[in-house]
Amino acid sequence: MPRFVVQEHHARRLHWDLRLEMDGVLKSWAVPKGIPEKKGLKRLAIQTEDHDLSYIDFEGTIPEGMYGAGEVKIWDSGEYELMERNDKIKFLAKGRRMNGEYVLLRTRVGWLLMKVS
Repeated sequence: MPRFVVQEHHARRLHWDLRLEMDGVLKSWAVPKGIPEKKGLKRLAIQTEDHDLSYIDFEGTIPEGMYGAGEVKIWDSGEYELMERNDKIKFLAKGRRMNGEYVLLRTRVGWLLMKVS
């Protein structure tokens, strides 16, 4: 089963990085206002560059002067089941905090992350 991780990232601005193991990499989105934990909540999700699979366990400090400088902590991790993948990515997250059905919906201006159930 593919894995996911959510990293709480204290960079210039606090945000959460959602990373889904897909196509041999971690597909990644920055979620400025946090992962929705209640059904119906929507959050802006900004797609970022893919990361190497080895990054799934990363916690620590990215040094000043480097891209993404700041503290990174794992907020949640687990496995997920991919349910649909087109202009939306629907998945069933099986983590401690991120648990249930979620949808990443591509819009004209980016992506929205929603908790469906």
